Amino acid sequence: MAASDVVEEQEQPWSRQRLRSANERLLLDRLRLLGSASRAQLARETGLSKPTVSSALAALESAGLVHEVGTHVPERGRTAVLYAPDPAAGFALGIDVGRSWLRVAVADLDGTLVARSDVRNRARGSGAMADLLVATARQVVANSGVDPAEVVHGVVGTPGVYDERQRRVRYAMHLPGWGRAGLFDRMREELGVPLEVHNDANLAALGEYTYGVGAGSRLFTYIMIGTGLGMGVVSEGRLFTGAHGLAGEIGFLPWPGQQRGPERLEDAVSGVAVVETARRLGMTGQLTAKSVFDAARLGDPAAVEAVRLEGERIAHTVAAAAAVLDPDLVVLGGGVGHSVDLLLRPVREHLRTLTPLRPKLAPSRLGEDAVLLGAVATALGTARDLVFERRSGAS
Repeated sequence: MAASDVVEEQEQPWSRQRLRSANERLLLDRLRLLGSASRAQLARETGLSKPTVSSALAALESAGLVHEVGTHVPERGRTAVLYAPDPAAGFALGIDVGRSWLRVAVADLDGTLVARSDVRNRARGSGAMADLLVATARQVVANSGVDPAEVVHGVVGTPGVYDERQRRVRYAMHLPGWGRAGLFDRMREELGVPLEVHNDANLAALGEYTYGVGAGSRLFTYIMIGTGLGMGVVSEGRLFTGAHGLAGEIGFLPWPGQQRGPERLEDAVSGVAVVETARRLGMTGQLTAKSVFDAARLGDPAAVEAVRLEGERIAHTVAAAAAVLDPDLVVLGGGVGHSVDLLLRPVREHLRTLTPLRPKLAPSRLGEDAVLLGAVATALGTARDLVFERRSGAS
């Protein structure tokens, strides 16, 4: 007997309403996997009886959780009505906070972005940054045409690690004042939306697993190389964060700096490090990591050498991840990762001299959207639960 038969037929110590709710949730989850299905197909897929499926679908439709999306005409038999989850039953908010950019999006329950805004982060302090986040999120919701009350959950990606007990971000060195206690409580109150806070590299890893090159990987790491250095680890589809949420803070590893004595790995592998190396090799002017990579593409000797040295340092980062985690895939992303076309060759060449371990290397498919899409994917997981609880209770 199938597990669903047990749910339907055996006498349970829970109430009849809870049994109905379990069946409704089973059908809704199966519809999300299938995209759309008829009553008969859902009965076959779940093992529930056709009357039970019909009753549960009627309740879900009444609650606004599913809707009719068409019909299927078989070669034999009667035309069947097709049902699918209603994507407009609720909405989720995703936010990516970076030193240079703030990215905000609203998505429906299918994960489709219905509105988005990318704004320059010119805030000079944490209070101004919080104001910018709230104002941008409100504007994105307004632009979406969605009732703000229908935005049921949000996720923020930020450098550093959020400490739930102290209610503040720690280790966000590149965002001055961002670690102030109570800052996110204030934003939650002003937005009127529950906000989870997660490390940006972790969310980028989840984004890449859900929508990008990491899909189907058993264990992969996403190395974010930008203003700083971070790493997200996804194992069997789940994020690994460690005992205190600090797993992946690879930037804290020691690095034998040649100029100022021992450094952290983040000091050697970042956009800032690329610029410093280029200056040391003789490049002048207003340099950015992008301008150094652009010059390397044009054959500038100092820029080419700076990129080669950056590739060597990234190879050390990959070697450390490979030795500890044994990933089947290492994804390079972040601001510097956008120039991975120049970096892959020196990374691979130097990796061969460092370790016998050879994980597959790949550039991020999502680019600058990885954190935002990871935030959306994470917010959707909770939003779907909340919407079901609210609407099925009301039905």
